[in-house]
Amino acid sequence: MHRSTAAPRAAATTRPELAGDAVPTLARSGRPPTLLSAAARKAVRARMVFLRQASVDRIGEIAGVSPTELKSLRRDLHASDLPDLLLQRGAGLPFARELPQGALLYLLVRALRPRQVVETGVRPGYSTAWILAGLNANGSGELTSLGPGPTAGRPASVHDVGVGQFVAPTLRGRWTLALGNTEEHLQSILERGRGVDLFFFDNGPDVQRARFELRTAWGALSPSGVLLAHHIDANSAWSEFCRLQGPTPQTFDAGPPPMGALSMRAGRA
Repeated sequence: MHRSTAAPRAAATTRPELAGDAVPTLARSGRPPTLLSAAARKAVRARMVFLRQASVDRIGEIAGVSPTELKSLRRDLHASDLPDLLLQRGAGLPFARELPQGALLYLLVRALRPRQVVETGVRPGYSTAWILAGLNANGSGELTSLGPGPTAGRPASVHDVGVGQFVAPTLRGRWTLALGNTEEHLQSILERGRGVDLFFFDNGPDVQRARFELRTAWGALSPSGVLLAHHIDANSAWSEFCRLQGPTPQTFDAGPPPMGALSMRAGRA
């Protein structure tokens, strides 16, 4: 199902879609990641796999899995070598504010077992790596990421990180990176699918873009699909969208930054 492509040349970013190892990077400063002490690495790694119990319980509701199954998946999470790999690829202290939610995405992917996943706003690929790790552990599923995402409101170090830098080659077999962060490109991605099982909006604070993506993604979800939105405090789009669907605004993880979720499976609860 995957396209086999050669390593990208300098002009690879002109191609709209690239899969596997043919994932380009944008220009960056070339500065190496900050070296961490052993104690700092241990602290960052612990934060990467930290999960709030209320958010874990929400996964059970969204995916329809038992606490026993969730406990087993959490054991797999803690045994994963992905945190160490992310640290090696530069996901250190500047990204600490969002670290716990990567592991939360992994756990949701493991529990939900989606076939088609779409995320928007990808840049260094921290969330991307966790989603792909979950798909690999499941042994099924594909991820399409639309980027590059905006850097507004993110740590200054994000500007120095290439698109997809945190996604190791071993994780790229189930990944397609679509370059061209436009509404038209997103629509074409969603129209080609057979129903999206998990959509993750992480495309910056612009309220008009958020409204468009939430509305468009909701219409493309499969009968058991889940819609996620990051930084739901950035503007009014999420609360407006939830009210249109019926329920009060739904919080998946309190954060910061807070993440919202609406599920078809749970009756939009």
